Order: sequence, then structure tokens, then C-alpha cells
Amino acid sequence: MSDDYSCKYVLTMRGTAMEERITGVMIYYYFVCKRKLWYFCHEIRMESDNENVMLGKILDDTSYKRDDKHIDIDGIISIDFIRENHELHEVKKSKAIEEAGIWQTKYYLYYLEKRGVENLHAQIDYPLLRKNRTVELTEEDRKQLDTVIDEIIHIKNQELPGDMQRSKLCYKCAYGDLCLI
Repeated sequence: MSDDYSCKYVLTMRGTAMEERITGVMIYYYFVCKRKLWYFCHEIRMESDNENVMLGKILDDTSYKRDDKHIDIDGIISIDFIRENHELHEVKKSKAIEEAGIWQTKYYLYYLEKRGVENLHAQIDYPLLRKNRTVELTEEDRKQLDTVIDEIIHIKNQELPGDMQRSKLCYKCAYGDLCLI
């Protein structure tokens, strides 16, 4: 994952326009851990030394070499790759946090749809598992993403991170040392 995944929204809040930057990483972290999302939004970065993040970067560098990767769109989002048949691909190391990856991918479809891109399909690829999963964007998903975006903005604007919600993911998390102290 890269900090480059982003989307700018101009939201009307209580009658005033306010610009917010919502990234794909934020969508992903929202579904993984809201405390991690808060740290990320406040530019507290722990990923660079994390073994799991490094393995993901190696996988990214060595997979799908024939495809043009990291397609930058409008200088706002960067997609792992897009194939000729209008199929957006997101590459993930494992299915351990599959729901977050699905919503991140739906967010890319949502973002592109808002910009007039039609007939896009999406797939999450798990090269180490030699599996993939088709991702579709429904009307219910669009509504859910609108709610998620509002909640991310709320989390970003909090002064302190929320309470820690321990899970099995905490021990492998790049932010684990910060939270588990």
C-alpha cells in the first residue's frame, strides 16, 4: 500500500465547503483498526520498519511484471494495475484482512465512477495463494462508502486516538509497539 492512494472530496458541512483528502490506505485502515487510522491521519508512520509491510513491497515488486503497475489517476489515486478489459486489479499478500482489501477496492471503483469512468470491473489478486476475488460496487456499497468517508473525517478530527480494541492483528501490526506499550 502506498500513501498515494487518495481522493479529494469537497464536502458541505453545516453550510460551509471543506476539502478533505481521503486515501485508499485510510479506507483500508478504517476496516482494520480505527486507532491505526487515527495515527496514520496524524502522520504517525510506523510502516517503514515493519516486516509484513516490507514483504508486501517485495511481493508488489516481483508480481505481475508484464503489467503497467501503479497507475496514477489525476495525481490522486494509484491503482496496482488495470488490464485491457477495463479490469482494475489490487494485489494483496494474504486474505488475513480480506474485508479491508475489498472495501479499499470498492473505494477505487467508487472514486473512478464519481469521475465518469464507466464499465470498470475489479479483482483482488493474491499471488502467493494463486487466487483472486471479483469485487463489485453496489448501490448499498456506495451508501456505505459515503458513511465510511464521514466517519474517517470524524476520526481525523479527533484530538486523540480512540481506545485500543485488541485483536489478533495487533501483534503483527506496524503500530503494535505504539499501542501495546
